[in-house]
Amino acid sequence: MSNDYEKSNENESTQEYKTYGVTPPISVSPPTEKELKYTETLIETLKKFGLFESEEDARKREIVLGKLNTIVKDFVRYVSLKHHLPESVANEAGGKIFTFGSYRLGVHGAGADIDTLCVTPKHIQREDFFEDMYEALKKRPEVTNLTPVTDAYVPVMKFYFSGIPIDLLFAQLQLPSIPDDLDLSNNDLLKGIDDRCIRSVNGSRVTDEILRLVPDIPAFRSALRCIKLWAKRRAIYSNVMGFLGGVAWAMLVARVCQLYPRAAASAIVSKFFLIMYQWKWPQPVLLKPIEDGPLQVRVWNPKLYPSDKAHRMPVITPAYPSMCATHNVTMSTQSIMTQEFKRATDIVEYIMVGVKQWPELFAKHDFFQKYRYYLQVIASSNTEERQRKWTGLVESRLRQLVMKLELVENLVLAHPFIDGFSRTTVCLNDEEGLNAAHGIFPKREKEFTEEEKQKLIENNEARVVYTTIFYIGLQIEPKAVGQTAPRKLDISWPTSEFTKLVKSWDKYDENSMGIVVQYIKR
Repeated sequence: MSNDYEKSNENESTQEYKTYGVTPPISVSPPTEKELKYTETLIETLKKFGLFESEEDARKREIVLGKLNTIVKDFVRYVSLKHHLPESVANEAGGKIFTFGSYRLGVHGAGADIDTLCVTPKHIQREDFFEDMYEALKKRPEVTNLTPVTDAYVPVMKFYFSGIPIDLLFAQLQLPSIPDDLDLSNNDLLKGIDDRCIRSVNGSRVTDEILRLVPDIPAFRSALRCIKLWAKRRAIYSNVMGFLGGVAWAMLVARVCQLYPRAAASAIVSKFFLIMYQWKWPQPVLLKPIEDGPLQVRVWNPKLYPSDKAHRMPVITPAYPSMCATHNVTMSTQSIMTQEFKRATDIVEYIMVGVKQWPELFAKHDFFQKYRYYLQVIASSNTEERQRKWTGLVESRLRQLVMKLELVENLVLAHPFIDGFSRTTVCLNDEEGLNAAHGIFPKREKEFTEEEKQKLIENNEARVVYTTIFYIGLQIEPKAVGQTAPRKLDISWPTSEFTKLVKSWDKYDENSMGIVVQYIKR
């Protein structure tokens, strides 16, 4: 659906403008000199924060992606032969890596991860990917911190390749082979594949659609770099923890770009915060009308599906089949993001009149000073590899704990911090090991050297405990006027239910893994 809208100006002849999105633009005015000036200072600020990578780093990423593409082809060939397919078929089976997310959008910074998708033909199963591809990557000297997260909403393999963080998804298409020139925009490719594969493929399809639906890509990129930095600095950039991930932030910025198709990046940022603060949730954010298609796949529809109706801040992907990219948002995380939109609206208003500077927008969060009470969630195990898997599982379930905490009387909100804190502890006895699993670490006059650690472990005089600690801030209802009696905050049910949930994981081993949820006071 595309209509033309006119813009009249004393100095300009009448022009026609394309409508991007589901409503006409709010304004098609060109940027003012002041807005262009503030855009320049914004770009300078982003550069100071190291958001633009060097040409050398960009080349390194291309080399890594080339190597990864070769590994995928080798993996597909190996599994094809393992499934007793003829060698001629195995040689032609193909396999391909696609990129999506910030790298594909052109807004990645130095050190950012690359979102990648491994596309394979129909005879390659997800189990093959998490077993044989995992083993192939594990053997590579360039690969470190290899962590499969098989139980996530979108299963993923996380690792570093030559120091570059990679998130690798998997999708099996109903094709006998995967050619190098495969175009994922064809909706028919979704036929016969399961929901997890559809979600994986749609990462790439959504990224391409976003770029197609944005009126001014350079302005979009600059504004999105700003919003991503702000969200990270304010600790609200995390899909898994119930905030928004990269694709959701990109779609929100894209929608504001559609409403102001000729605006400079500084004006888009200014409008972004005000629009998001005032948005009438759960009204969805859409970049184009939701498409119906010929396939038997689920499309986001709150009138039809109760789970879709429950989405608090729906941001809907533009590629068929449309999905909600923000299904993890909880009452608490929505409240926190709304507070942050308000803070940013006020600051940018002052920036745009020259009273404040851009760095003030990016002031670091105060999470660890904000609350008096916190929950510590401590995942522990006895090997590095086991810890990565266990931590991934615990992290992916933390949102369930937050939602249960939201039901506790006298608790206003449960604020999850977006990152865990990992450490390795050499424990000389069982007591030290138990303490480490509870977040109490031995105090030594000096730390062991690597040589000393190895010797102690080899002689069975010590063992290593790996821990990752997650934090949830607890905002408690203030006492009513005149109330003097202490109030109880009973979190035993949420914590025990969460502990049961993570221990029900089929790979959980009580002899080598630990989970502790405890209450701490600042």
